Amino acid sequence: LSSVYHPYHPRARAGPHTGDPLLFADTSSAAPPMNNQGYYTPGYNIGGAPVGGPEDAGVNNLFADPMASAAMMYGSSLANQGKDIVNKEISRYVSVNKLKYFFAVDSKYVMKKLLLLVFPYTHQDWEVRYHRDTPLTPRHDVNAPDLYIPSMAFITYILLAGMALGIQKRFSPEVLGLCASTALVWVVIEVLVMLLCLYILSVHSDLSIFDLFAYSGYKYVGMIFTVLGGLLFGSDGYFVALTWSSCALMFFIVRSLKMKILSSFSHNSMGAGATAKSRLRLYITVASAAFQPIIIYWLTSHLVR
Repeated sequence: LSSVYHPYHPRARAGPHTGDPLLFADTSSAAPPMNNQGYYTPGYNIGGAPVGGPEDAGVNNLFADPMASAAMMYGSSLANQGKDIVNKEISRYVSVNKLKYFFAVDSKYVMKKLLLLVFPYTHQDWEVRYHRDTPLTPRHDVNAPDLYIPSMAFITYILLAGMALGIQKRFSPEVLGLCASTALVWVVIEVLVMLLCLYILSVHSDLSIFDLFAYSGYKYVGMIFTVLGGLLFGSDGYFVALTWSSCALMFFIVRSLKMKILSSFSHNSMGAGATAKSRLRLYITVASAAFQPIIIYWLTSHLVR
């Protein structure tokens, strides 16, 4: 019998050790599947491992389908059209180019403006400069209103309020959210009241809603100064900082809005009615300035104890 099976023995594949059972079948030398035309099936790695699973095959079929490609192109065109429509609707109410004007600042302007807000008493020229009937950008004119400082001051105020509440063991996301929403709502209310007063008095000036938000948002700088004074020096430091920032902000608001509101009064207007309107405009300017210390105290007094 050994002589009969001897010729076939060299052709047999060497098996694994008979002592241990096989856990997995050895498929390393298995040939890749072939289709009817004699080519290897796509998606199979000749080295032995599949390139992708059913997900890859589905993606390949999706991109290979001309109807799916056409649908994707049509959906992309619809998305672009929707984006253009949204941008046009936003441009109807908010001028993007005009909004960029209020953020055209640099570090030199920011430093000068902050110093002007903290100590405005020595500043002489408060008139906004123009070039060919166009106001200069804030980086070229320190008197020009901007929205960069109010925006950054608002964020800084929220962070400082969170730190003050954390020091007093009163921090919670709800309380911090209430501080942020309250500070924002008061500015919106102030701007709406100013717009209503200017409309009732028929004040025709170059004051825009962005200008009003800028002048109203400068109070956040005083609020930061006030809270810092309270955190560093207690209640005495808080009231000293509150008094200083309130006086400085009132002086700044009166001198800035005076150039905008009172200068728009027509010199051709005569009579007692014109004089009364001029007096009302002055009252609005003073009332807007006097309103600032009340808001600063209302938004900062609960942060210092």
